[in-house]
Amino acid sequence: MPREGLTDKLKSLPNRPGVYFFKDRQGDTLYIGKAKSLRARVRGHFATDAATSLKNQEMLRRVADIDTIVVGSEAEALLLEANLIKEHRPRFNIQLRDDKRYPYIKVTLQESFPRVYVTRRLDNDGARYFGPYTEVGSMRQALEVVKRLYTVRSCRYNLPDDAPARPCLDYHIGRCLAPCVGLQTRAAYRTMVDEIMDVLNGRTRGVRQRVTADMEMAAATLDFERAATLRDVLNGLDGLERRQRALDVRGGDTDVIGIARDGDTACAVLLRVREGKLLGREVDFFENLGDGGDPEVLSTATTRFYFGRGEHGTTDLPREVLLPVEFEDRQTVEDLLTVAAERRLTTHVPVRGDKLRLVELANQNARHLLEERAVLGHAIETRADDVLYDLQDALELKVVPRLIACFDVSHTQGTEVVGSAIVFRNGEPDKSEYRRFRIRGDWGNDDYRSMEEVVGRYVQRRLAEQKPLPELVVIDGGRGQLNAAVAAARNAGATDVVFASLAKREEEIYLVARAEPLHLPRTSAALRLLQRMRNEAHRFAHGYNRKLRGSRTLVSELSSIPGVGPARQRALLERFGSVRSLRAAAAADIAGLPGFSGRLADQIVEHLRQRT
Repeated sequence: MPREGLTDKLKSLPNRPGVYFFKDRQGDTLYIGKAKSLRARVRGHFATDAATSLKNQEMLRRVADIDTIVVGSEAEALLLEANLIKEHRPRFNIQLRDDKRYPYIKVTLQESFPRVYVTRRLDNDGARYFGPYTEVGSMRQALEVVKRLYTVRSCRYNLPDDAPARPCLDYHIGRCLAPCVGLQTRAAYRTMVDEIMDVLNGRTRGVRQRVTADMEMAAATLDFERAATLRDVLNGLDGLERRQRALDVRGGDTDVIGIARDGDTACAVLLRVREGKLLGREVDFFENLGDGGDPEVLSTATTRFYFGRGEHGTTDLPREVLLPVEFEDRQTVEDLLTVAAERRLTTHVPVRGDKLRLVELANQNARHLLEERAVLGHAIETRADDVLYDLQDALELKVVPRLIACFDVSHTQGTEVVGSAIVFRNGEPDKSEYRRFRIRGDWGNDDYRSMEEVVGRYVQRRLAEQKPLPELVVIDGGRGQLNAAVAAARNAGATDVVFASLAKREEEIYLVARAEPLHLPRTSAALRLLQRMRNEAHRFAHGYNRKLRGSRTLVSELSSIPGVGPARQRALLERFGSVRSLRAAAAADIAGLPGFSGRLADQIVEHLRQRT
């Protein structure tokens, strides 16, 4: 419930679109949000079921005042929220974390005679920005093609007002046609700039045809130096295209957004596809996600990509934006982008076909970048495999399950009851972390009680040794085994571990918070990983059960031999392990053990031979 001082303010909130601010006692902004209805949205924060997460509880505990800004529409609220978050960077909002500023190629269209150069600074100055280039080599290659093919000025004169008296050296060596002194018209120069922008956008077909014709003409007139230069330009154009991955989107212009998250951090990637070719990639990292789901991350990322960077974010808009999941503001974003593009622009969440594969490619890029950031920041030592992200998506986990434990119970008609705990780290077995348990309780063939004991002992030991608990625990069994394991872990003090169980017959996956079992496709990589862990836990438990069963049989056989008491039985058990191994042993092997004579060894061999 809100504090007494906020109650009256909550009652007086307008039922209009707008942006709201949560502030603390010092007047610092804690959180900025947008709303279709300020009254409903702000009150919703204080509902009893809205403050379940620790992040929300802490935020609401600090709120001392609420401010609002009323706007005309939900679209205006979205844009205002994006700008205010960028300005104030409130503690409890999802935060953008730029690792570094990637370079762009800037075309100064606001100038009468535009220049083309590299910059890492994005200004709302009317220029056109191409990039960002995460590979500097591809950017330099693009600039080299422009420099060889076009005569763009490199001077910084404010033409035509601030012009020199005579052309500079670039004119004399053929690098510029001297528009500064009127030797090239503004219209001709602008036509050249338009063609440069086509090249930078990947639309090189017409340029290649013209360059090829000019090269052939130069060769025919024996101007071999000019022909060689044009040949190098063609090679540069080919090199640009080789760097652009061909994608089957029917040659269309598409933006594809992918996301990946791991606990409190996330990565969003925007792939720019033009004429069926992948031209570039934009990347943003986010932190302070709390309990926000993928739709919230995607909403924030989409707003930042298109509206959080000034006008340059909406200068090169496609006809379609592909998204991995639905989110609340999708229609608003689509309407705003349609207005900015001055034509119809659609957003779409594909479910099959080539477009879905594009979204999967974007998601995979986001996963790899998030892993790279974690590895380079030493948060983890090894990259997580893609299958772990598939498993995270399938089970709707908040963190990537890099450390997974799987449990199984094995017995022989209620005897030699044992349990196993196997561990997979980054998708591969970590056998140094395997553990086996001999059940202490007299539970017989009660698998639920046995599973409860195994999981409880495992968790207690991990906590006592101050070792990290798994991000995911997999139980071999159905709902009953799952409930028993969860109860044991909670009683032992583990409250944050996620549990799932895998039933053998139908390969159903049971989750604590899900009433119905989850069915993954048989071809699912996530399901195959769960099956692999389940089978490994079963193998490890069954092997221990078989060993105990063999030991019991051996002790039973040895107890009837005169002169073989408990101490000698243990010695034989440790050396040979089973009746079969002991039968295969020679008398000399037995006699070599401490406390055994040749005569006793012969008696043991003869006894076992008679029992065969």
